[in-house]
Amino acid sequence: MILLSLVFLLVASSDRADAASTRVGISGFAWSKQPSIDLGESVTWDWLGPDTAHSITGTGPGGVAIDSDPGKAIPSHIPGNTFTVSFPESGRFTFACKIHGAVRGTVTVSDRPGDPDSDPGPQPPVFFDADFPDLRDPRLARRVIGPHGKGTGLDFSVDERGTADADYFRVIQRGRRSVRRFAGSSEWTTHIGFNTVRFGSRTRSFRARPGRYEALFRVTDPSGNATRPVVLAFEVRRPGVNPRTQSSG
Repeated sequence: MILLSLVFLLVASSDRADAASTRVGISGFAWSKQPSIDLGESVTWDWLGPDTAHSITGTGPGGVAIDSDPGKAIPSHIPGNTFTVSFPESGRFTFACKIHGAVRGTVTVSDRPGDPDSDPGPQPPVFFDADFPDLRDPRLARRVIGPHGKGTGLDFSVDERGTADADYFRVIQRGRRSVRRFAGSSEWTTHIGFNTVRFGSRTRSFRARPGRYEALFRVTDPSGNATRPVVLAFEVRRPGVNPRTQSSG
């Protein structure tokens, strides 16, 4: 009887040790594991990089109020950031990134009382990305675009996921001097390989009024490494003017 009790205690102790507070690494657009813990224990998420634009956002019952990036449409983190959540109720809690739905997972909490003070262990190594994206062949489909705000196509290729953006500057000729005034911006999500985006179209930020423009175009990876800006010159023509006859001066 004493032997059986001792065996039971050893098995129970082993089970408890397996379900202590734990850590989940976020890297390579995935969770490192699907954690299981006991009541009152916690999960600590570590943004290990190089991709860090991910959130821990509850998507199911019991976890919908949990959000690592409240009030932010685009998550913002640096390698080494952490987010810890304690779970006082049992069940299965699902989470997904706000902008990368595949970066998701489930926390399973048993109905056994756990140890809120259990150590989740050390943080795994952080991966720092110091390499700039390789941006190639940015080309506008048209240099003179229509006056109706539809813009034109911009083709380019890049070797990393990230974002592309353009700052538009209106070019005003004053005598022999050209003056550049900021006129708005655009931003796009990019993927690895060939990309086509709608460039110079009318938005809340860019009104696309007739005139000459220069845009500074760049691509930024999830670690914040940005390419050198590429200057793209274009013109928005006036209504009723044939683009073949409109002066570019």
